[in-house]
Amino acid sequence: KAMCSGKLQTGLLVAGYFVYLLVGAAVFQALERTAEKREKMAAAQMKEAFLQSFRQLTVVEMEQFMRNLTEAIQNGVYPVGNESQFEESNWDFSNSFFFAGTVVSTIGYGTLHPRTVGGQIFCVFFALFGIPLNIVFLHRVGKMLSLLCKKLGKFLYEKGMRKKKIKFLTLLFFLATGILVFLCLPSVFFQITEGWSYSEGIYFAFITLSTIGFGDYVIGKQSGRKYFSYYRVLVAIWILFGLAWIALLFNL
Repeated sequence: KAMCSGKLQTGLLVAGYFVYLLVGAAVFQALERTAEKREKMAAAQMKEAFLQSFRQLTVVEMEQFMRNLTEAIQNGVYPVGNESQFEESNWDFSNSFFFAGTVVSTIGYGTLHPRTVGGQIFCVFFALFGIPLNIVFLHRVGKMLSLLCKKLGKFLYEKGMRKKKIKFLTLLFFLATGILVFLCLPSVFFQITEGWSYSEGIYFAFITLSTIGFGDYVIGKQSGRKYFSYYRVLVAIWILFGLAWIALLFNL
């Protein structure tokens, strides 16, 4: 009964956690997408006006243009290419889910952030409840992985191995497996998908899973590259389970 109850609690926690992220993604998308579209239209008009009159611009007007351009880029609007690129949104559901994941995991790349008053206020309350939920989720997943450690240790103990050696081998096994699954293989994936070098993929994976999140490398931002649907959702899930692996290592 205790085992069934534990599995039920774990199942409900996992389900509740992902529902929380899905709801957060839907709300961020609803609050931010319209405002982003207005900013993109304004950036497109600014670009068009510049192309038509750049020969006659004064120094003051040129400086104002550079300030507007810098502000647009800081807001995640890149006025490059043709008008079809302005139809792509930073706040589609995949990007919104990725943003929700980076909020509760406290990575915070800084390249995507809410601009509307409603989005900013919602972000405060979403993080207020989401960060503790994320900690509980990671603790539970880490606990489940710890059970695998115990089973592996028990198996080795039955084979006549000493306890100190078992602890060392268990730690080594989960360290090597985690590095392969959460650092080495994803880096190959990022190298193919993003066009980065392998070392850049390793760097991004480490900076992300350590929750440093400089924001100098962010997925899905390469202009001219085609990304498959829900690419960022997949990466968000990798981040969540990667953080659970990091938590397990600290536990061990």
